[in-house]
Amino acid sequence: MSDISAYDGTGDAGFGDFVQLLKPRVMSLVVFTAMVGLIVAPVHLHPLVAFASILFIALGGGASGALNMWYDADIDRQMRRTRGRPIPAGRVTGGEALGFGLGLSLVSCLMLGLAANWFAAAFLAFTIFFYAVVYTIWLKRRTPQNIVIGGAAGAFPPMIGWACATGGISVESLLMFALIFMWTPPHFWALALFMKDDYSRAGVPMLTVTHGRAVTRNHILAYTLMLAPFALALGLTSVGGPVYLTVAVLLNLGFIWGGARLVRRSETEAEADRYRAERAFFRYSLAYLFLHFAALLAEAGLHSAGYAAW
Repeated sequence: MSDISAYDGTGDAGFGDFVQLLKPRVMSLVVFTAMVGLIVAPVHLHPLVAFASILFIALGGGASGALNMWYDADIDRQMRRTRGRPIPAGRVTGGEALGFGLGLSLVSCLMLGLAANWFAAAFLAFTIFFYAVVYTIWLKRRTPQNIVIGGAAGAFPPMIGWACATGGISVESLLMFALIFMWTPPHFWALALFMKDDYSRAGVPMLTVTHGRAVTRNHILAYTLMLAPFALALGLTSVGGPVYLTVAVLLNLGFIWGGARLVRRSETEAEADRYRAERAFFRYSLAYLFLHFAALLAEAGLHSAGYAAW
């Protein structure tokens, strides 16, 4: 249980501290994938409506980050990677972070409903709830499957973007969701391989802590193998085409090769080179997701120029 009252801080926060509460790096992924989902949808919104929709989705993503930081302040203080965040560092109080997150949640959902449609707004509200309550409060401290199930929260944005344009769900948006959902575990497990001590110290039951690094490496390879069919299937839908399929084939071959390389490594070897291969796999995973969605944008550009892929 999070001891939130232990992080009352000074309340002497600057603008940058509240920006940091939004988890801007995570928000950038939310914005990008939601934007792609909106752009590749078959219904095209007015540019101002599209801009407003992405803005409010971004604010909703930021609200999730603030609520996560509010609840996880005790964990963040134990981890080197997060101890400088505004709440454990004492620059923002827990109450300020909670109020900020709840206020942004309300504003972002209401404004998205007014700007786009209420289905997309309800979807955004559910996503915020899923990340803040299902993942942060319920799963994260209880099960090594936390990032597997909780990863759905980060996979919803392209579906929300698609819903802003179409008012609904489709095979295309479900496959964009599946791409991120299946990508999330190997991405975060790679990070956990070289950050295990942080998670152990904070008492977070990541797979590396509960089952060890060897099991985690096997799980990473398994997920890269399961991910590839979803990534390729997206290329066979209306939003795909030869550009996307070429990128997807190359990226997934590289991802599977990287996962297999990790499985072959012993812990002694990994420690000797300071987890170089694990860090490289983590960086590759970032490029992997970005390039898949960039390829979808390229296909959308070709389609709008009158090029029919199929």
